Amino acid sequence: MTSSEPLHWQGKHVTVAGLGVSGIPAAKVLHARGAIVTVVNDGDDARARAQAAELEALGVTVRLGDGATLPEGTELIVTAPGWKPDKPLFEAARAAGLEIWGDVELAWRLRGPDAAPWLAVTGTNGKTTTVQMLAAILKAAGLRTAAVGNIGVSLLDAVLGDEEYDVLAVELSSYQLHWAPSLRAHSAAVLNLAPDHLDWHGSMEAYAADKGRIYEGNRVACVYNAADKATEDLVRAADVEEGCRAIGFTLGTPGPSQLGVVEGILVDRAFVENRQKNAQELAEVSDVNPPAPHNIANALAAAALARAFGVPARAVRDGLRDFTPDAHRIAHVADVDGVAYIDDSKATNTHAAEASLAAYESIVWIAGGLAKGATFDELVTKSAERLRGVVLIGADRALIREALARHAPEVPVVDLDRTDTGAMLAAVQEAQRLAGAGDTVLLAPACASMDMFANYNKRGDAFAEAVRELGTDA
Repeated sequence: MTSSEPLHWQGKHVTVAGLGVSGIPAAKVLHARGAIVTVVNDGDDARARAQAAELEALGVTVRLGDGATLPEGTELIVTAPGWKPDKPLFEAARAAGLEIWGDVELAWRLRGPDAAPWLAVTGTNGKTTTVQMLAAILKAAGLRTAAVGNIGVSLLDAVLGDEEYDVLAVELSSYQLHWAPSLRAHSAAVLNLAPDHLDWHGSMEAYAADKGRIYEGNRVACVYNAADKATEDLVRAADVEEGCRAIGFTLGTPGPSQLGVVEGILVDRAFVENRQKNAQELAEVSDVNPPAPHNIANALAAAALARAFGVPARAVRDGLRDFTPDAHRIAHVADVDGVAYIDDSKATNTHAAEASLAAYESIVWIAGGLAKGATFDELVTKSAERLRGVVLIGADRALIREALARHAPEVPVVDLDRTDTGAMLAAVQEAQRLAGAGDTVLLAPACASMDMFANYNKRGDAFAEAVRELGTDA
């Protein structure tokens, strides 16, 4: 089947791999269209049994604790995005010549002939913020839109629901892109590339290639980061429609076919007449919330996609002013005794932490958690001159401590030998002791949270609560 052919589901044997936020909706959608659906799932816990019972009541077959065997008669597999490509189920499917789709691919195939075009965003960091900025800009232009995809709103719901859209702002992970072979966006952006999820993809090359899938078949614009050559290389390698343009974004002065920054103004030299000479002011840097460098880059990428869709300059400004970032993304918690306390618990890898650290001049850094195989030498080297002190928590804090000893031996380090949730209060108290007026205490862990907290949100909440216990002057 291809995306241009009608889909005939009646009596088609489809195996859905994985329960959860994508598997259950996929199974329901396919069953409602007359497919014979079997769901396979590795887990067999109480939650999975409850989910299975819900589907079985509809007439869907569910096999718990058996995600490796290909059900007899399977004609197509629809997988949850997180299932690794080397699973035995997929090896068996490939040997049988079967297609494997993700939920994004399924949504793409099921959209109607008059469906809203997709403006798609991927990258190692900044995806959610950029997609939300993009949606805000599109709404400011009077367009019916929604931020969907990996952001938490199902693409299946967006494509098959009753609400009509003019355009969709779509966040896509590398997992989702791997399983979306026929996706063809109106325009797309890769924000940045840094090592992440390599255990899933197998190599940095494979990870980058899956990110690059977002450019395949683009019609109007492939938006790339001029400061990250790897993203431009992905544009060069992409097979796009004739007339599709490469559009760069930069924190410096933009050249033709770029968006950038000139004297505190976000400027477009891509979607203007005579772009060799002319430029269009879009917004002020102060319209970006917060105006940290990496967030300005996110705003430029969002603006580029919106401009590719024909949005006027005023809507870029109004949308950025209306945008409010999600919690735990360089969020200002409070000022205490002249020290700013910033929660960037979402900085769960070194690339995100580097961007966060670059936003402040004098920092007491709270870091640590699960390193996920990361190394910290480059991060510490780039950030050393900004560090007034460091407080380390979490299971893999020794890796950061050793990098600090190698590359920033003069920076005072407090190593909290504990992984209980109460360690956050102790960390904030130690950070307060190290900080002076004008400093920033920054929670940018560069690590995952699951050694101490259920997720990065809980970690950020614990930080904010600990700061509130210090008392505020703002």
